[in-house]
Amino acid sequence: MTGLARTETTGRDRPDLLPSVAARHACRNGMASSTAGVANGFVQGNLAILPEKLASAFHRFCQLNPKPCPIIGMSDVGDPRIPALGVDLDIRTDLPRYRVWRDGEVVEEPTDIMAHWRDDLVAFVIGCSFSFEEALLAEGLPIRHIERKVRVPMYRTNIACSPAAPFAGPMVVSMRPFKPADAIRAVQVTSRFPAVHGAPEHLGHPQSIGIADINKPDYGDPVPVGPDEIPVFWACGVTPQSVIQAAKLPFAITHAPGLMLVTDLMNKQLAVL
Repeated sequence: MTGLARTETTGRDRPDLLPSVAARHACRNGMASSTAGVANGFVQGNLAILPEKLASAFHRFCQLNPKPCPIIGMSDVGDPRIPALGVDLDIRTDLPRYRVWRDGEVVEEPTDIMAHWRDDLVAFVIGCSFSFEEALLAEGLPIRHIERKVRVPMYRTNIACSPAAPFAGPMVVSMRPFKPADAIRAVQVTSRFPAVHGAPEHLGHPQSIGIADINKPDYGDPVPVGPDEIPVFWACGVTPQSVIQAAKLPFAITHAPGLMLVTDLMNKQLAVL
């Protein structure tokens, strides 16, 4: 599969393309910014790419930790395509930015991984909270990081994931501030989306889940929490990155936090009544 050519196409070349396909083509041609608000209505996903010898253990890890790691797509070994998630989707080129990990450290953040792709790699796409944000906005609930055009703040916590050797480590959460009444409504809305993290993991008191400073996220960008607001924390699909770091895996590839894969699935397809 390593011989597959990189397709050079833009949304401007094909005005008939779905917004999701146009977004992926934009990534192929150099778009390297946050995908928050891109191709509204379409599911976005976190990415983890691992050698085949670790794929079964990682799949088990995701099964044991469905809130932070809900799998919405998986490639065949060595195949950069995932047809169930999109037409003309190439996992090697269709995200704005990637992270290449060696021995638990990020060594490169390229805009494509053509040079790193191997015939033994398996790609996992994990649900993203951007999907339930569409539903929150539809209810008139404000999303601070979207208002400020920054990446959602994400934090490593003291909440231990259920291990599946060699995968073990802390859960990562994303945070959105709400007034108390809006926080209650946010719980109700996001509970309908178990495939993309579902209801919050924690409300208020960040110190109780190991967050020392709410203004210093481990990933993403800080956003202010007003005096009449509480921070609301959802399990986050960046969790595999904290686990890869903790396990010091020899080799892995992930997305850069906040810069996601845009799929052809619709957010409304993931809602449950």
